[in-house]
Amino acid sequence: MACKPSCKLCKNLIISTAVTVITVDGTDTLVIDLPTRTYGDGCKYCIVIAQTIPTTATINMPVAFSIGGDTTTVYPFVRCDCSQVTACSIRTRTRYSTIVSTSATSGVFKSLGGLSCYPTNNLESLPVPATTTPAVLTTRSVGFTEESTTNERVETIAKLSNKIKGVSN
Repeated sequence: MACKPSCKLCKNLIISTAVTVITVDGTDTLVIDLPTRTYGDGCKYCIVIAQTIPTTATINMPVAFSIGGDTTTVYPFVRCDCSQVTACSIRTRTRYSTIVSTSATSGVFKSLGGLSCYPTNNLESLPVPATTTPAVLTTRSVGFTEESTTNERVETIAKLSNKIKGVSN
């Protein structure tokens, strides 16, 4: 197949014009500026972040979009579950599939996937366990003596293992 002498890019491929850190409602935010145009509700857009992400951006900084250089109104970049995308989830020179979702007064750009893995500081469980000193298990605390044979040790370990699993002997 021969290469076409002229190719057209999709009209919904959007290449950012600037990436900056600004304060939005008292929160430092990574703002990606998009070209001036109308972004329709329910329409899909592939956005390429063409500029370098500023070194002043922190990993937990929220990401938003501005349009046409107007940073007085920004539109949050959210995951499909509507949680905020943070700076650690995006990369420069990368394409992100999004869909615009509007309300009566504003809107968001929802990611359709392709975000980088991001670190999480979530707790493992609730309630939060109190910090304690871990128990030290010694050979004497499980019934071993210096004279214990290998078979005795194996049997003791098996019994302890069964107790831990909830099996009684």
